Formats: sequence, structure tokens, C-alpha cells
Amino acid sequence: MEQEISLWKGSPSQWLNLANYLTALLITTGISMVSLLTLNPMFLIALVTPLFFMIWKFLVIRCYTFELTTERLRITRGVVNQHIDEIELYRVKDSVLFRSWWMRLTGLSSIALETSDGSLNKIVLPAIRHGFTMREALRKQVEIQRDKKRVREVDYEDALSIHPATTTTSSSILFP
Repeated sequence: MEQEISLWKGSPSQWLNLANYLTALLITTGISMVSLLTLNPMFLIALVTPLFFMIWKFLVIRCYTFELTTERLRITRGVVNQHIDEIELYRVKDSVLFRSWWMRLTGLSSIALETSDGSLNKIVLPAIRHGFTMREALRKQVEIQRDKKRVREVDYEDALSIHPATTTTSSSILFP
């Protein structure tokens, strides 16, 4: 039996927190201005709240990791309590890479995966670096795992349906 090898590890970019950081900065500026205008240093104690908010948002993104191995994609998230999801690569049906304007400016991309897994139908790997390389590595590993496990994706239409285009379903079939 082959040993599972890690091919890629990554996490979303902190650029996802830009709006949160700007909001906290705006609140911090407001609290500072009120403290200066009222000459009441007690308002400065309230500066702790936006600071903790920014630290928490940083940790949430920092503790959200992805690992692509030769057999599965592992998604780990959680600062205090960890939640680990794993999807077997042969269950990945489709992948879409998308880049909004700000992602293009920062060199990031997101990958959306459609799977045949019942608990993880859609997975998004948001704001990752080297998205094109990651998507290609993922695609190659999916094909390798499908060949290894002799699994093929089959789409079929419901014969009893009036509108066959709206009832197309698919499933993974394991060939003996």
C-alpha cells in the first residue's frame, strides 16, 4: 500500500479581512476622537474591543488551512475547536477557478469544487496564492485517483421526466 504524500498546503489570504480591518480601524479612530474631545481617558479602554476583533479575525483566517495529498483534500478550520473535513479526490466532479478584480490585483484566486460527496457538495478554497498551479495539481490527482480506484463519473437523465434537462443527475460508480 502506498503512503499518502502531501502535495500542497495553504490557507486563505488575509486580504479577505480587509473590510474587517478597515471597520476596526474606523471604530478605533472614532473612539480615539471621542476620548480626545471629552478629555476622558476611560474611552481609551474601549480601544481593546476593536483590537481583539482584529486579532480574532486574523486567527480565524490563519487557522483555516487546506492540504492536498495524493488521496484527499483536507480542510481544517477553527481557532479554539478544530473542524476537519476530508474529501476523497475521486469524488471531485468539477473545479472552477475565479478571480475578482481585487484578487487579480493581489495575485490571488479562489477555487470552487463540485463533488459527489453527500456532506460536502460544494467546496470553496477562497483567496489562495498560485490558484492555477493548485487547480492543475488537483485535477491531475483526481484523475490518478479515479484510475487507481477505477471510478468514473456518469451523468444520466431521468426517463420519466417531462423536462429531462432539469433532472440530470450524476453519481460515482465503482467498477469491479
